[in-house]
Formats: sequence, C-alpha cells, structure tokens
Amino acid sequence: MYKKEIDLLKKSNRFRQRDIYPKNLIDLASNDYLGLSEKKSLFMKACKRVLKYPYHSSKASLLVNGYHPIHKEFEEYIASLNGFERAIVAGSGFLANIALIESLPRKKDLLILDEKFHASGILASKLTSNTIFFKHNDPLDLDRILKSFDFQRAIVAVEGVYSMDGDIVNREIFKVCDRKDTILIVDEAHSAGVLGDNFLGVFEHFDIKPKKNHIKMGTLGKALGSYGAYILCSKEIEDFLLNRAKTLIYATAISPFDIALAHEGMKYIQANIKKLKKKREEHIELFRKNLNIKMDALIAIIEIGNSKKVMELKEFFLKKGFLIGAIRPPTVDRALLRIIPRLNIKKDILKEFLEILKRKI
Repeated sequence: MYKKEIDLLKKSNRFRQRDIYPKNLIDLASNDYLGLSEKKSLFMKACKRVLKYPYHSSKASLLVNGYHPIHKEFEEYIASLNGFERAIVAGSGFLANIALIESLPRKKDLLILDEKFHASGILASKLTSNTIFFKHNDPLDLDRILKSFDFQRAIVAVEGVYSMDGDIVNREIFKVCDRKDTILIVDEAHSAGVLGDNFLGVFEHFDIKPKKNHIKMGTLGKALGSYGAYILCSKEIEDFLLNRAKTLIYATAISPFDIALAHEGMKYIQANIKKLKKKREEHIELFRKNLNIKMDALIAIIEIGNSKKVMELKEFFLKKGFLIGAIRPPTVDRALLRIIPRLNIKKDILKEFLEILKRKI
C-alpha cells in the first residue's frame, strides 16, 4: 500500500528504521547527557520507593485514580527547586507540549512559535486557530509580531536549548514577553539537567526568577535518566490545564516508577553538582580545542549537508566502536552529525574519538 513512498524514502537516503546496537559501543548519540541511565544505584533506590506502596502502576488518568503519592512528592520537590508555584507530571515531553500548546490558546488568542520549535509543538499548533512563527531566536521579530496583531492573549513558545542546533534561547525573548505581559512557554527538554549553577536550566542560567506568565516544560527521559515530563507554572495555569489539557485529562498517568527514578536522578544531580559541572566544562573544552566548536550545552553539531554521507559516517564510526547521531531531512534542513559528549564517557575515550573525527571530516 505504501511501497512507492517507502522506495522514495530509500532512494533519497531518508529511510528510517529501529536498531538495537551492540552494548559495547561508546554512546555519543543519546540524550542521556549525564549518563544516569546506566547508574543502577538510582534504579534500586527507585524500586525501594515504589515497593513501599501496595500498587506500582498508575491504573488510571491523573484526574480519576492515577495520581500517586510519588507523583505528588516529585511535583512539590521539582516546583520548589525551580521556584515555581506548581508542577504537573506528564507522560512525555511530547504529550506535555501538546497539553500546553493545544489547550492554552483560546479563540481570540495568538500563538507564536519559534520557527525551530519541536515537532510536538508544530503538531499541537495545528489544533489551534491563530498561529504565527517568528524567526529563530530573534526577539526583534517576536516584538514586531506582538505589535502588529490584535489579540486577547499571546502565548509564545521557545526551547531552552534547541536540540538540532545546540544553541540557547536568546535572553531578550524573556524581556520582550515580560514587557508585553505575554505567556512564555520554555521547553527545557535539552537544557534542564545541563545548564545553570545547579543544572536547573535556562531560567537559572540567566538568573531569571519565574513569573506568573512563565511556564517551563522539562523532560525526565534525557538528563534525568528516566521517562516522562513535568510542567512548572502558576496555580492559575495549573488549574486551567487540569481542566482543559486533553493529554493530561484523558491519558493514563505516568508510571510511579518513572517518576521515582527521575526524583532519585534529580537528587543525585543536586548532591554531586560540583563534580558534574567540572566534567561538563572539561568535555565542552575538549570539543572547543579539537574541533573549534562552541558548545552552549552538551550538543555538538557538525553540518555535512548530504544524507548519504552522514549515514556513511555513522557506519564508519560504528565500526570504530562509536555511536553518533546522523540527522537527516526533514528533521533538519541539511544533514548533520549530532554528537553528545555524555558525562560518563572518560576523557581519554573522547580524545580518541575526536582524533578520528578530525581526520574524517
């Protein structure tokens, strides 16, 4: 039924498939920035926490009978840690973004997305009536749009760190939204757990105290080594989302184990922040010295421009024992290598990889 479309994807070197890679590969492709996915002590602590309760699954949606004490404990912890009034756990970052972007804009409101916002937001925006995109990370273009249109409310959505570019959101965007009393959604999937003095993300990185118009979405499946997401917001926004956001109301609540594991991950980060910050700076410096790449977070981007070539490079490094990200259109405009120097990778191994990479590109 779809053979022609599949053949076309293969011909253009855009065909995708699932792979299970050898366990002995050095993983430079995953979003497990701190390497917590391999820390079994956190897994065991999460198990002990869940075993204290008579049931270990969600059983229902958050608003029926799926709201577990483990959910509530984590929400209170993560909200307090980040300086927000409230937190809501969600099934994934994808579902959390759909919850926010599908539910917050009403008929007379204007939704404004950075043109490089995540696919989850693009999908959700199709369910709203008035959506505009502003030039990537451009506060002047955002300000122009806010001045040019009439609306009841404006909702702006940006990413803390853009996953396919590696750049940080422009600090001036916060100022534009504050001046215009605009709701600002910050997707911190790739910045929470990586940036800031305590790895809390761009709010901390820029020393921004959360305001009523600020909403933060953070994932648990990247730096925290678990699965799921959380939304940080004011009590008013929390009340609205729990009554309007379909992916929170109608989806089964996230597993208590995933939340317990993320909670243990965040506690580990806070207890070991000095050591983790030192490793982060060392890894970033290695890439700067060897490839002259400026990294704001733990994402190194090398543009290749050819889909066939990026796949060849991926295969070459697999044979050398390294797994790297080969990203092709339509995910990005031009094919690129995406390399994640996870903090549990030893420096001498990273140096070996970088020496090979320098010769290959």
